[in-house]
Amino acid sequence: MGLLLAGVGLGPSGLHTLPHAAPVAEFFAEVGKLLLMFFAGLEIDLSQFGRTAKRSFTFGVLTFTFPFIFGFTVGQLAGYGRLSAVLIGSLLASHTLLGFGIVQKMKLITDEAVAVTIGGTVFTDFAALLVLAICLPIYHSGFSASTFAIQVLEIAVYVVLILAGLSTIGHWLIEHLSDSTESQVTLVLLMIALAGFGAEAIDLAPIIGAFLTGLAVNRALRQSEAKEQLEFLGNTLFIPMFFVSIGFLIDIRVFAHSLIERPGLAFGILGSLIVGKFIAAHLTRRLYGYSRSEGRLIWSLSLPQVAATLATALVAFDTKNAAGVRLIDEPVIHAAIILLVVTSILGPLLTERFGRQRLAELEAAGSAAAASPQGANKV
Repeated sequence: MGLLLAGVGLGPSGLHTLPHAAPVAEFFAEVGKLLLMFFAGLEIDLSQFGRTAKRSFTFGVLTFTFPFIFGFTVGQLAGYGRLSAVLIGSLLASHTLLGFGIVQKMKLITDEAVAVTIGGTVFTDFAALLVLAICLPIYHSGFSASTFAIQVLEIAVYVVLILAGLSTIGHWLIEHLSDSTESQVTLVLLMIALAGFGAEAIDLAPIIGAFLTGLAVNRALRQSEAKEQLEFLGNTLFIPMFFVSIGFLIDIRVFAHSLIERPGLAFGILGSLIVGKFIAAHLTRRLYGYSRSEGRLIWSLSLPQVAATLATALVAFDTKNAAGVRLIDEPVIHAAIILLVVTSILGPLLTERFGRQRLAELEAAGSAAAASPQGANKV
């Protein structure tokens, strides 16, 4: 939020300082956007996803579907075309695990409901990016059944090449460069660049390649020093510039005008997310017999919208059709920023609260088991 405000203050609606160095700022922001999506793929615990794969997939489908449908409906009611409304729905479908550190400190990572939520991130992020991958070429050149079939085939081949081919080659190279952290960092940056170029070659957004690269080298880099150096480089230089560059897009007068003239869009998108994520968490809880605190914890963990949402929104905003019309306009970008601000505060606060409720529930269950004769014998 501070970086966004800095971008507003230094951008066109403020001091108009940094935009004079636009090419440098755009380069740093583009690298930051790629690294942000790379880390989103890198931070997913694939081994934990494997242990709860079926339930994580079910939750992923639910937490993708309901916000997507509600967001699509809001987009249609706000007067956007079908393709733009689909994109708006996909912005709400993913989630960023801002509350991960909270449940980690509370030692709730091994709790099944938490593991299912973390595993669901694999599906929601990938599905949201897949929607973007399909929407962009259709918006560029229109819908054609043969073109669409070729696009789907290209995406399938590309995903297999990255997840299987790049994963195998990257793992082997990282192991053979284990004595040189600098070489590992250079290799990973090269892999992100190649995956991004490959994505652009088939009319996909480079952020899709960056996310898949993160998944591909997930296990190889998880405990390495190269991962720490990449995170330091990204989190101190490039990713902050990405958020500052989003602040450049915010014109305070236009932002205020959007809220006054079209309040239904911003609050409709925010409401669609909160209600859609709650329904998905509630259905998951009822389906697998989780407690109330577990269901609420699933909901709070899946609320925050940061990485995939902002990166996708920015790519869609920069996409124009033959007539020069953007796929999504400034009011949607403003609504996405409101979504980021509200959910990045609300999500961790609720995670803290519901996490403590879950700890109290586990403690009460442990005390009851210890007090019973059978529990005493076990102890």
